[in-house]
Amino acid sequence: MQDIALNTDILPTILAVNSSQTMQEEIKAILSDYCRVIVSSNAVDALNLIYYEKVSLLLLDIVVPQLDGIEMCRTVRNMSQFYSLPIIMLTARNKFVDRVKCKLAGANAYITKPCEPQNLCEVVSHYLYSESVEITSSSRSVKRVMGLEPTTFTLGR
Repeated sequence: MQDIALNTDILPTILAVNSSQTMQEEIKAILSDYCRVIVSSNAVDALNLIYYEKVSLLLLDIVVPQLDGIEMCRTVRNMSQFYSLPIIMLTARNKFVDRVKCKLAGANAYITKPCEPQNLCEVVSHYLYSESVEITSSSRSVKRVMGLEPTTFTLGR
């Protein structure tokens, strides 16, 4: 039987920005079968990476060193070459005000940690592979926040 190597050149690339090495490893373990995952522990290094890597999606924590995730989201969203880059906030913060700040900064989705691996895969797949997929889950509810479409923003506990 012949081993077939996974060609990572054709997979979409996700940049995950999280200061926790444990969380970086978790994200890689969950998503690496479906996409190429590169990680950064701070926002400044991540901003450099998006210029050199063809990033298809950005996963951002709010609490990261040097520049918080909300400010990084706002910065990326204001750059014309990254205007349409999907940005998903993946954070332990679960306050309404944090969700609003992220949406106003330009985030497409907000997921609270801890989250189920399947939920993370569903949201990522929605932004990478389909514009019309509706995300549903029996264990989570998709809620309407400030008039946003349920499939484009709020998912979490």
